[in-house]
Amino acid sequence: MSATKAPVLKIQPEPAVDDHEEDPFPDPNSFVATLRRIGAGAAADGQPWPELHLSLGRRMQMADADCALCGLRTVAEMALAGERSRQNGAREDCLDDRSMEGLLMAVLSLTILATERAQGRV
Repeated sequence: MSATKAPVLKIQPEPAVDDHEEDPFPDPNSFVATLRRIGAGAAADGQPWPELHLSLGRRMQMADADCALCGLRTVAEMALAGERSRQNGAREDCLDDRSMEGLLMAVLSLTILATERAQGRV
């Protein structure tokens, strides 16, 4: 059995044309602006942790940990609801094993992220 070969795509980049570059006040809440802030290390809501006696880097770590813990709680609640529906609900209403495993992997990943940020590891 041989592997299928995907055709090689030759992409010609078009000249960069940004209509919004001329706008002196781009919308800071746009998707692209928000994505750039996240990529640049913006913390949970784009703002560092509110305690001013900490360094800026530590404040950003704490905000990231807070965000991860919020996500952790949400995913853990989803996993608990999935387990309760498995125990008490109809078979067709239950999450499958793969979905439950995915939720638990998300719990594990978010726990690791929150722990690393709270302990000051990046």
